[in-house]
Amino acid sequence: MPNNNDLISPEVLTLIITATIIGTLSRILTIKLDYRQYPNYPNGYLIHAVTGGLAASIGAFIIPAVVAKQFTAVTFLALAIQHFREVRKIERESLSDLEGEEYTKRGKAYIDGISKIFEARNYIAFLVALVTGITIQLLQSLTTVSMLIEVGCGSVAGLIVFYILKLFTKRQKISDIATVTEGKIEITDSSLYVNGMFISHLMGREEAKKWFIEDGLAAVINPNHKHFQIPLLNKGQRQAIIFEVTRRIGQRKIYSVQEINSGKLIIALVPVIKNFNLFKETILLTPLLETVKKNPELLRKNKGV
Repeated sequence: MPNNNDLISPEVLTLIITATIIGTLSRILTIKLDYRQYPNYPNGYLIHAVTGGLAASIGAFIIPAVVAKQFTAVTFLALAIQHFREVRKIERESLSDLEGEEYTKRGKAYIDGISKIFEARNYIAFLVALVTGITIQLLQSLTTVSMLIEVGCGSVAGLIVFYILKLFTKRQKISDIATVTEGKIEITDSSLYVNGMFISHLMGREEAKKWFIEDGLAAVINPNHKHFQIPLLNKGQRQAIIFEVTRRIGQRKIYSVQEINSGKLIIALVPVIKNFNLFKETILLTPLLETVKKNPELLRKNKGV
């Protein structure tokens, strides 16, 4: 028969289960499956939910370990950090391996941003579980409230932390710094123009001219303020926009040019699905990359206004 001292008490078991569930739930809530289809459903969804659950369980076990004076168990923190870094590494390698399979490449900057996000979201699951566990432990030690109230208060505390962390890690999009309008495509001799701006001189073939005149689409990305030209000039950001656009509506031919004086970015393409609303929406929803946000001054919406 097992020794009663070796059994986990109902209070500790409640703490661990509640903290793990709330932490895992917070990770599931951050999995956004949209037109980008990443993580893909259902396998990618399952992988991220399970890794988030592991992160949450590590956060949940820390408090009972400290209370029991099992300080060696705090080495779980080192395990957690290694686990999160492995998630980031695996995501980066996986996306890099798929670079040649899409219409266009994501680019290294976009891949790095995606992998960092998935690492950070596991930290969120870990911290939410940790705060949930701390709250329940404090209520167990300081008051004589019922277990139901302990679970409820712990869950609320964890969800509040989740909401704060979600706001803190919220990503800006192109819609925060620019507007998108439809461009008028014109072809003169062998040159392609959009709103009178020269785009390419490779329109010599009749087939190419016909494609762009009949099926072509053009979008003009206008920065809201002068300093927003800098993010749009970033090569990685432009590549991310082009990747998302071609992945959603496809492409048979594409060009992108930036007008130096105004900072406008023009994208002209012959899509598989001719739908300017989808084209525009995709551009506006493209996230701003970490590499263009290193200087907060560049992204102040009211700078110079």
